[in-house]
Formats: sequence, structure tokens, C-alpha cells
Amino acid sequence: MKTIVWFRNDLRVHDHPALKNASECGEVLPVVILPDRAFPTASDWWVYKSLTHLQLKLVELGSELTILKGNPSSTLSLLAEETQADAIFFNGQVDPVSRKEEMVLLELESLSKVDIQRFDPNMLLDPSHLKTGAGQPYKVFGAFWKSLQQQKIPWPTAAPASLTNWAHEITGSIPLKESGLRSPFNWDATLEQAWEPGETASFEQWATFRDKRLQFYDFKRDFPSLNGTSRLSGYLASGNMGIRALWHAVKRAQEDGIAPQPEAFLRQLAWREFSYYQLFHFPDITERPLRSEFLNFPWLNDSSEFESWKAGKTGYPLVDAGMRELWETGTIHNRVRMVVASFLIKHLLVDWRMGAEWFRETLIDYDVANNTLGWQWVAGSGFDAAPYFRIFNPTTQSKKFDKSGEYIRRWIPELAKLPDVHLHEPQTASEDVLMTAGVVLGETYPLPIVDHSAARARALDAYALIKGKKEELR
Repeated sequence: MKTIVWFRNDLRVHDHPALKNASECGEVLPVVILPDRAFPTASDWWVYKSLTHLQLKLVELGSELTILKGNPSSTLSLLAEETQADAIFFNGQVDPVSRKEEMVLLELESLSKVDIQRFDPNMLLDPSHLKTGAGQPYKVFGAFWKSLQQQKIPWPTAAPASLTNWAHEITGSIPLKESGLRSPFNWDATLEQAWEPGETASFEQWATFRDKRLQFYDFKRDFPSLNGTSRLSGYLASGNMGIRALWHAVKRAQEDGIAPQPEAFLRQLAWREFSYYQLFHFPDITERPLRSEFLNFPWLNDSSEFESWKAGKTGYPLVDAGMRELWETGTIHNRVRMVVASFLIKHLLVDWRMGAEWFRETLIDYDVANNTLGWQWVAGSGFDAAPYFRIFNPTTQSKKFDKSGEYIRRWIPELAKLPDVHLHEPQTASEDVLMTAGVVLGETYPLPIVDHSAARARALDAYALIKGKKEELR
């Protein structure tokens, strides 16, 4: 039997049901189909590097990867005809674009003799499995988490021991270097210094986190200068790592006494699951708020302020540090990620979808489910979201989670010589202090583009407008 295995957001050989099943049926032709983009994103760079490693993995197993471009369903249909394939296997995805591609492809099965099989997506459970007592999808994380803990999470599938190669000259196949996933201007050079994508690197990163940081995760994860997070998000987003494999690895670490209480980290994996789950059940949430009243939110969408936010020039050091970290490394510490998102939405009244689009372009760990639900959570427009009146004070957050200013000084070197007492609010420093530190507000570092108190009041008025509670909020 000759089987095409369509690789998607699952750039690995372990816990890959489609590849494993195909390997047991006969000859395998691994294929990835890339989109045409005007300009590559940060996550495209991650995909490029991941494909480089996947190619090596497949060669070790006795096969090789074919790279194509085009519409997935029509490209696979033509490929199956050209190669006289017996089957097409692939792992499912839950976002609406991918699901539409899958439906079109599955419909082709009735028009041909090709066996087309869809296997489980990179989730802990089938998203149609968990339901409330009334048979409805969960909308509150707490209830979802309680139900998830009662489920038996399937074990990941093992990687194939070997693959039987299916040699064939494929029309339209291209070398990886011509994929368009790398920028011709080398804009992603700084990403090379920060990350090593790929399946093997994902295992190494997990081992480092397990041995050095997992047991302290709950205490250190909110402090951006402590390196207390897992740094696994990029590997999960691209599918370098299987989520079921990670879940069971955490459970093993608990059993072995390495991390006796890993619940805080498991809850983060459950939040990822909840995001995928909600995207599956409510596929229009990438464009529409889950709460209908937010359709009438009075966004200002000031383009100048939006550009200041993107460039890390808002005059709020923690916000600016986060946005500069994003540009340099393709990621932001999770606590700071919430602060910068809250600032854009609630201080500047910029539509959360504009922020989500910027993250799509700049995050190496971009994931449509996590990204969408994260922004809707901060905006307050999700089912189980942050309260609308929770407006992060970026200065208070800065003083609490970066007290010594180590994170700010790393990403905003022009403020590095300010004393701690003024680092979080440069505008409070005297002219003498600013001069000694080499800071000229409005020139070397911007003044705040909005006043926090005024912005907070304006945001509450905006939320009151859609909720009919203006006087009550004040």
C-alpha cells in the first residue's frame, strides 16, 4: 500500500498517528504543502528550521520529505493521481481554515479510489468528547479543568522504527531553501540567537525545564527576569512536540519526585486545550467576540498610538520592554504578554484583533487558538475572560514583577542607568537624575503616550457604554 502522509502543524515523528499508521501499511511519501506569503512571519522561520530537522529525521528512518506549494486539497488530489497513491493520511486541526481544507479533501474520497483518513489533532482529547451535563460545550475553564482531570489521557504513539521509502519524482516539488519561509533581508537573524527549533531540541528543552525549573514553576513563572517558564510554547505551536507526550512526561516527573506538585504547569497545558476546544466549538471567534455586546465596543484605533505600542515606545517601561523582547526574540514572557495586551486594549482602546494580527506576524509560538483566546480573555469578550474592570496598571505590574528592573534594563538599555526608584516611572525623576543617567525624556526615551488614570477612566466608560452600567462602574 502506498500512502501519502500530509504533514501540517505536526512537524515531528513521535506521537504522529498519521505517520505511524502509514508506516504499518506499506510505503510512505511524507509531504508538506506550504502557503504563498508576501512576507514570512516569525513562526514561518520556526517552520523553516523545523522542516530542516524533520528532513533529517525522515532520512534517518529511510524516507525523505517532499515540499510543495499550493491549495492543499487540489495539490494532494493531483499528487495522488500522479503517484498512483492508495491512501492519504493526515492529523486533523481544529481551526476553521484547516477544517475546511479537511472537508474538501475528505469529499474527494467519494470521487476517487484513494483512501483518505484523518487522525486525532495535537490535543489531549477529542474536542467533541467533553460536554456539560446538559450536553453543551464548556464555556468556563474551571468546570472544563475539573472534567479534564477526570479523563484518561491517551498515551502518545511511538515513532516508527523505520519507513519504507516510496521513490518518485514529484512534479512541482521544491527545495526547502526556495520555500519562501526565510526573509531575503535576514530580518530573523536575532531569532537564530534565541531559539533552536525542531523535535530533538524540544526534548532537550523539556529535560532542562523538568530538571531545573518545573518544581519552582508556580513561584517563578510571573517574574520575567527569572527564566522560570518552560519555553516550550514554540515547540507545541509547530507540533515539534506532542501535547500528550508532554502531559504524560509531566506526570512521570511527578511520580519520580522531580516535581511533586506540577498542577500549575498542567493547568497551563489545560488552558491550551481549552483554547483549542473553544475554537473547535466556536470557529468564528478569530474574527468575532464570543460575547455579542462587544460587537458595539467603541474602539478608537489611533494608528499613531498603535505604532508606538508595536515599536515599544509607549513611555511605560514594562510595556516597551515586552514589545522589544517580542521583536528581538519572537516571544514575550507570559506575565508581560498580558500587560502589553491589556495596555493596547484598555489604555489605548485599540481593537484586540489588531493586536492579535501583530502577534501573528511576530510570535515564533503563534498559535491561532491560543492567540485568539488570549486576546479575547484580556479584552473581556470571551466566555471565561478577565473582568472588564481589570485594567492592569503597567507601573504597578512593573514594580511588583520586575522590582530590581533587571528585565527592563535588558530590553531598554537607554534607561539602564536610572536608579530603581525611577526606573518604572522615568517621568518622576528630577532633571539632575535624568541627566546623570543620560536620559532625555521625549528624545532618548518617550514620555507616556497616555496618562494611566485618564486612560483607565476612559476604558471604564467604554465598557459601560456596551454594558449599560456607566454610573455603577465609577
